[in-house]
Amino acid sequence: MPMLGLGTWQNDDADQCAESVRKALEAGYRHIDTAQAYDNESAVGDGIAAAAVDRDDIFLATKVWISNLSHDDVIETTEESLDKLGVDSVDLLYVHWPAREYEPEDTLPAFDELVDRGLIDNVGVSNFEPHHVETAMDVLDAPVFANQVEAHPFLQQSELREHAAEHDYELVAYSPLARGEVFGHEVLEAIADDHDVSEAQVSLAWLREKGVTAIPKATSEAHITDNLASLDLSLSDAEIDRIDGIETVDRRINPDFAPAAWE
Repeated sequence: MPMLGLGTWQNDDADQCAESVRKALEAGYRHIDTAQAYDNESAVGDGIAAAAVDRDDIFLATKVWISNLSHDDVIETTEESLDKLGVDSVDLLYVHWPAREYEPEDTLPAFDELVDRGLIDNVGVSNFEPHHVETAMDVLDAPVFANQVEAHPFLQQSELREHAAEHDYELVAYSPLARGEVFGHEVLEAIADDHDVSEAQVSLAWLREKGVTAIPKATSEAHITDNLASLDLSLSDAEIDRIDGIETVDRRINPDFAPAAWE
């Protein structure tokens, strides 16, 4: 899984979404992230089809929403997602939240079945705490490949990073720029100025140094290319320590209430 991807949450204008996916792929991105709840899988698929990039070179992920997590609904809605995306399979399918219809013993065998049928390559979870991940590991035949959570310099997720390293799964950061809050922060701005880059690049490089994959949302060509340039940025140990020492805590998504907010 490439350590930088394009997030598509709230990119629900079909033409804009398709174009941003196409531009990102042709700029060099090889990881695209979407979800049933984003209501843009068809547009993402259009962007993939329009890009001059082979499907086999793209790591594509989507997520099953909490109202579709009963066994049969997982199967049915995943098949619908594949149709919308215009692909035979996805590289990674997530449980979007451990909420509502999620019951590990009912939900997760459906994911195993999708792996067995070749419709998904890997099983992921999202917004899972360590105990949720461990339960999923116990129930699944397939390994847990990734856990996607909010992570950025103001929500550093040290416990989840340690858990991911201990149990050998990937941690994927959504909202890795804290929805724009990284811009203008004193520590990030100073480091960015020293490298003549943006605070976004600093934040993304810091996550990469921590072993975390990031999927920032970007719709404009300028933001797409700026985020991609973070792959060329190396931070010193001292700079990483300065970011580690940021005391601000700013969670942009409240995990206790987020599913209700999508209703």
